[in-house]
Amino acid sequence: MKLNLKNPIVFFDLETTGTNINTDRIVEICYLKVYPNGNEETKTMRINPEMHIPEQSSAIHGIYDKDVADCPTFKGVAKDIARDIEGCDLAGFNSNRFDIPVLAEEFLRAGVDIDMMKRKFIDVQVIYHKLEQRTLSAAYKFYCQKNLEDAHTAEADTRATYEVLKAQLDRYPEELQNDMAFLAEYSSFNKNVDFAGRIVYDEKGVEVFNFGKYKGMSVSEVLQKDPGYYSWILNGDFTLNTKNVLTKIRLRESGLTTK
Repeated sequence: MKLNLKNPIVFFDLETTGTNINTDRIVEICYLKVYPNGNEETKTMRINPEMHIPEQSSAIHGIYDKDVADCPTFKGVAKDIARDIEGCDLAGFNSNRFDIPVLAEEFLRAGVDIDMMKRKFIDVQVIYHKLEQRTLSAAYKFYCQKNLEDAHTAEADTRATYEVLKAQLDRYPEELQNDMAFLAEYSSFNKNVDFAGRIVYDEKGVEVFNFGKYKGMSVSEVLQKDPGYYSWILNGDFTLNTKNVLTKIRLRESGLTTK
């Protein structure tokens, strides 16, 4: 089934130094840009993460330090990537929980101002898990009747994710709508305020903490009740995006604004 697109959509996949969205870095990115008229563009690039790639990570994606030694850093290509995804919705496999937060962190480190929250996020893994409960390789086999060759390479995983979403739309016409707003809502577990999901909107649209001792409590109330909690988060092992979002809420509640 051809996707019903109002905006271009970018399917993307990251290979990284590890699975910590706070500290790990991108070593390869591939994105497949699909236009409303059906035209497609693909780009794959390797990135020098400016840190050692742990052997256990290299064993999965096959990328070693020597393979990226002469590649550009993310900061060197960040503006190009931002330009390529400008005005596009974003889709991936486990992207809402991993790829989107990691990409947002890299943009922040590179000093590139891009408001990714304006986009719709379609996570094909969430759709799959809600309907079938499998992995990407199994999803590809199940929906597309093909074996996923070169699994855990960014390009193969990106292409497979795109094909799986189209097949899902064909298979579940009664459950799914060929509409990016619907798919973004369907593939979201929570209405996140930050990409990592540390702060979410409750059923009334109020920003609440989604972790720790104040889970479920209003962020603004917690900041008034326990001002030290803000400093604890800013000095803690949280993503830059989470800290930025919390700061904006704090400034808003204080009657101030950010630039």
